Amino acid sequence: MLLAAAGSAGLLLAALVFQAFGIEPCKLCWWQRYPHYAAVAVGVLALVWRPSVLLAWSGAAAVAATAAIGIYHTGVERKFWAGPDTCTAGALNGQSAQDLLSQIMAAPLIRCDEVAWALFGISMPSWNAIASLGLMAIWVAAARRA
Repeated sequence: MLLAAAGSAGLLLAALVFQAFGIEPCKLCWWQRYPHYAAVAVGVLALVWRPSVLLAWSGAAAVAATAAIGIYHTGVERKFWAGPDTCTAGALNGQSAQDLLSQIMAAPLIRCDEVAWALFGISMPSWNAIASLGLMAIWVAAARRA
C-alpha cells in the first residue's frame, strides 16, 4: 500500500514540478490531482493504522478515478468529445459579434482541449492514466494480500 501511495505522491510532485516550470494546470488537470491526494491519505492511514482490505480497495478506487478523469481529459484534448464549457473553446458558427466577444472574454487562460506537454506523443493526462492504472494494480494486489 505504501508503494502505491508513494506513486501517487510522486505523480503529484511531478505535476508541481511541471507547474513550477510554467505549465499551468487546467480545470481537468486539477480534477486529476484530487484522487491522488485521497490515495496518499489512504497510504498515510495504512501507515499509522493497520493496513486493511478496505483501505487497499479505497486506494484502488481513488487511482481508478484519476485514471478515468485522465482518459476523459485525453479525449477532450484529442477532440473525441467535448470538455466542460468552462475550460474548452466553443464553436463560432452563428454567433453575433457580441456573443463572440463575450465568449472570448470568458474563455479560460488554461484550456483543457489543448495539449500542454507531451512525451512520445502521449500527453500528461494520458501519462497520468497509464501510471494510475499501474498504481491501481498495486492497490488491488495489496487488497488481495490483506
